[in-house]
Amino acid sequence: MASLLFLPHTTPAPTLRAKLLPGPRTIITCGPRDNRGPLQRGRSLSTEAIHAVQALKRLTAADRSPPAATAAASAALGRLLRADLLAAMAELQRQGHWSLALAALHVARAEPWYRPDPELYATFVSSSPSNDPAAAAAVDALVEAFIEEKERGAAGGSSEGVWVGEDVYKLTRLVRALVAKGRARAAWRVYEAAVRKGGCEVDEYMYRVMAKGMKRLGLDEEAAEVEADLADWEARHLPDEMRPREKSKTAVTGSVV
Repeated sequence: MASLLFLPHTTPAPTLRAKLLPGPRTIITCGPRDNRGPLQRGRSLSTEAIHAVQALKRLTAADRSPPAATAAASAALGRLLRADLLAAMAELQRQGHWSLALAALHVARAEPWYRPDPELYATFVSSSPSNDPAAAAAVDALVEAFIEEKERGAAGGSSEGVWVGEDVYKLTRLVRALVAKGRARAAWRVYEAAVRKGGCEVDEYMYRVMAKGMKRLGLDEEAAEVEADLADWEARHLPDEMRPREKSKTAVTGSVV
């Protein structure tokens, strides 16, 4: 009888559970399921906002004229909270439904929490369709509405000095967006109302953005006025040794003896 020591040792076949379950040191990673980028701040919508956006797109599927879009936006978005309404506007812009986002802005204007924020208007200008005369006219109308709201004291105070203390970064962003879209007159309207007449104290960067933009868009007289404003700002804020000095032209004359 053969000894059990010389019998071949057989390795039991792994069970189905052992095949499916990873070992204790196995690391499983999961990549993105499609080509979409990661969620960014402001991109996550609540369930109410998602349903409202879908309802607005459904209501305007047959007619997206401004009156129809405004009526549909009032019906679909009118009950949203501030954060949801702002998120819905941003999502509509991201999806390319600029006219629907504009209708949502009209809904926001009727809310008690609404304030004319230059950064909000800058996003609308930046996301507006290019080479579209209707969109260009709508951008100009947006600027006029923004200035009118500020001058009416829509920020919660009297109309006197409403531009004083305005966020310079946000205002510069609005002007830059208008210049990038080629809306020179609209950019000048904002600058003139806020800085030249409204008393908003801006920095050197705003002046240089305006001067360069007005020159590039063919408004040489306005560019010269901005450069004069910049020179006055430098005289008030920069020490003598830091101010740019004009190169004096020395005329060399000779006398014949």
